[in-house]
Amino acid sequence: MKLLKCPINGVRPVSEFIFGGEFREMPDPSKATDAEWAAYVFYRDNAPGIKKEWWFHSPSGTWFIAERNTATDEVLTTYLLGKKQAESTV
Repeated sequence: MKLLKCPINGVRPVSEFIFGGEFREMPDPSKATDAEWAAYVFYRDNAPGIKKEWWFHSPSGTWFIAERNTATDEVLTTYLLGKKQAESTV
């Protein structure tokens, strides 16, 4: 069984989680050009490697960040946005 660590509830079956997409820093709305917005909304590099991703733990309603190696599907760490700590995961 594949497991994933929720920063609030600990290790849980991956069936309790929903993938929310790649996490990327949003450009400043007051300064971004149309091209920068288009790139933010539509473009992804999709290269294999370590990515920050949004994940949602359905039973607790918790959104969090997981750093995952997309080449090996190994989750390196999970944390709440703005509270990055060295948390190991399964």
